[in-house]
Amino acid sequence: MFKTINFLEKSLGYRKIRQDLIASNIANADTPNYRPRDIRFEEALKSELENKPIHKLELAKTSPMHMEPKNINDDIKPVVFFRDGHLARNDGNSVDIDVETTEMAKNTIMYNAEIAAVKKRVELFKLVIDSSKSI
Repeated sequence: MFKTINFLEKSLGYRKIRQDLIASNIANADTPNYRPRDIRFEEALKSELENKPIHKLELAKTSPMHMEPKNINDDIKPVVFFRDGHLARNDGNSVDIDVETTEMAKNTIMYNAEIAAVKKRVELFKLVIDSSKSI
């Protein structure tokens, strides 16, 4: 049960990062030489499902005085890439406002759906706790 909540928490984190990147792309729609950025949401989430980090580089411990490295599995660090493929304008900017607003709408719908799923899970926990009190 907690695995689902943890997965939804990671997914919401990725959705927030993606929303921020898309908002940044829209804000820079008139910035010369700006290239839109995005994350590979599905790839990052698949990595979470398989419980594998995206890029894991083990630290070498050559002395007992070295501190334990922080577990990077708990951090949300998706790979950011430049979303090219659209023709750049004369000023070098390749932001397509239609693509950005469409991606933002899709991301918002999925974010709201995941929030609804979290709320349902919390309601389920409350129901179980309340029903156990009456026993």
